[in-house]
Amino acid sequence: MTTTDDPAESARPAAGDTVTVQDDGTKRQFISWLTLAFMTTASVASLRPSPSMAIYGLAAIFLYLLPAIVFLLPTALVGAELASGWSGGIYRWVSEALGKPLGFLAVWCQFAMTIAYYPSLLAYVASTFAYVIDPSLAENGVYVAIVIVVVYWSGVWISSRGTKAIAGLSSFGLIIGTLVPGVLLVVLGMVFLGQGNPSAQPMTADHWLPPWTGLASLVLIVNNFLSYAGMEMNGVHVSSLREPKREYPKSMFLATGLVLLIFILPALAIAWVMPSAQLSLTAGLMQAFQAFFDHFSIGWMTKVVGIMLVCAALGGMLTWLAGPAKGLVLLSRQEGYLPPALQKFNRNGVPQNIMIAQGVVTTLIGVLYAFSDNVSSAYWMFSVITVQIYLIAYLLMFVAVVKLRRSQPDVERGFRVPAVQWVAGIGFVASVAALVIGFVPPDQFGDQPLWRYLLIVGGGLFVLGIAIPAALLKYRKPGWVHPDHRTDQGADHGEPSGTS
Repeated sequence: MTTTDDPAESARPAAGDTVTVQDDGTKRQFISWLTLAFMTTASVASLRPSPSMAIYGLAAIFLYLLPAIVFLLPTALVGAELASGWSGGIYRWVSEALGKPLGFLAVWCQFAMTIAYYPSLLAYVASTFAYVIDPSLAENGVYVAIVIVVVYWSGVWISSRGTKAIAGLSSFGLIIGTLVPGVLLVVLGMVFLGQGNPSAQPMTADHWLPPWTGLASLVLIVNNFLSYAGMEMNGVHVSSLREPKREYPKSMFLATGLVLLIFILPALAIAWVMPSAQLSLTAGLMQAFQAFFDHFSIGWMTKVVGIMLVCAALGGMLTWLAGPAKGLVLLSRQEGYLPPALQKFNRNGVPQNIMIAQGVVTTLIGVLYAFSDNVSSAYWMFSVITVQIYLIAYLLMFVAVVKLRRSQPDVERGFRVPAVQWVAGIGFVASVAALVIGFVPPDQFGDQPLWRYLLIVGGGLFVLGIAIPAALLKYRKPGWVHPDHRTDQGADHGEPSGTS
């Protein structure tokens, strides 16, 4: 999942890309559909979800493919139509179709999901780094809590200083933390099997589908919705294609194929060497690397790979730590959605106050790990909360595209989704299903009480995704609008404007 202040700025000229001068003398850069496919792949692909799917063994292929068809492609296609017709992102899209309150709910959910996302991401960082210092710490709740709190606040401090050096960390993270370890893991797995070693999990045709023991046996598929989140962000580039109607679908289908390869092959490699019963949802990737490296008598490589994965995860976090918060603050200055104290920027243009408020909640969540006797279960619950909050925004987006097709049919769109009602409907139903399934604890949750799972997951979704934005809308005051925008009251604001 990648969030930037301006996705359009991430485009770079590549092979096949051209720049033309328009009639008004301005330059317009065209990118090839291949470039867009690679950009989209880079923004979505990650190794972090691999352990949760490796538990299913060969069935991971089906469990990655299904949400790709019913969620990944619909979000990419719908996002392209909306982005090519209306600037301003999801707030503008939903506001135009369903009104500003729901537009605020959509953009709030994009921000609020990070509150639950950072603890789960940093729990993964903590478990991965444990293999560099002491693998036994990977499931130690106190250690994980300390890492979450210390690393998060360090990230806030770095981001608040407006350090431009972190801007390039995203590309660095893709290569060092995803491509190199991913290829290495798959190669090691193939060599391992090529030596005649048996797979730790069955890889026969009888295991294409996961064994059905009720919804709990399929719950981990919910994580794939978070893995695929962000596909719609690159819809902003559809206007940079020469023939969007023909090239954009090609680009998305290729990106989907590449994303599936990056997700599926490492998951299978983990399943070749690690029995599902022994896999940790947070440290599963490092468990597999350690097993392979020990087998090939190069155990020292475990620490090297661990450092690579940690550096990439931290670099990725820093590149977009302030992004969602900044977008929400800019919008709130214009429309008055947040109290003035949370709308302030520091001298480096960073929304430090709201990041601190976010950090307080993140810290409280992180501390919960210290009281957890099962880090994997805690990691999973906060991952589910992240998915469910984000899905609220997607549900609104799917409704918006259908409504706008009816209410504003004459608005020029660079790309139109074919059979939009069916495509959006499939995405909507899949999102609802994922949201509901998230309330079912997975088989790996063990004998822990169901009420605790429902309290944390349901409470997190309600408080962060519903109660807080509802309260902000109810108690919103005219004085919350920033002075720079008060003269515009009564105008139809669609896109945040204002920077300081």
